[in-house]
Amino acid sequence: MDLITPAIGLLFWVTIAFLALVIILRKFAWKPILGAVKEREEGIKTALESAEAARKEMQNLQADNERILNEALAERDGMLKEARQLKENMIADAKAEAQTEADKIVAQAQATIESEKKAAIADLKSQVAGLSVEIAEKVVRKELADKDKQLALVESMLGDVTLN
Repeated sequence: MDLITPAIGLLFWVTIAFLALVIILRKFAWKPILGAVKEREEGIKTALESAEAARKEMQNLQADNERILNEALAERDGMLKEARQLKENMIADAKAEAQTEADKIVAQAQATIESEKKAAIADLKSQVAGLSVEIAEKVVRKELADKDKQLALVESMLGDVTLN
């Protein structure tokens, strides 16, 4: 028996054992192994699809976040602009109201000054008239105290009067 060249009987029995093993494996183990491999393949495929869907969802969420952020920034800018405009309007209204009130106060003060001026002038005229009457009365009394002076005054007045 030579160790390098196999005998035909040995080759026959090894082939029969191999075929029996393949048939037994095919009948009992092949289907479960293929099923497990197929199930594993489907699980991997499902996981990859889920990962792709999650990636797309993350992209959508990121785009939504950017859109929402831009909208929030635009709304903030709009609110700030509106607040500035409201502030400017309030300041302008307050200035206009203050100016109107100041004009009203000035007009009232001018009217008061004018009326007080007229009253002062009227009072001054009254006092001047009173003083003039008193002075005239004193002068006339002094002049009319003497009979000769009275006659001279009457003749002087008559001389001043011209007849038409």
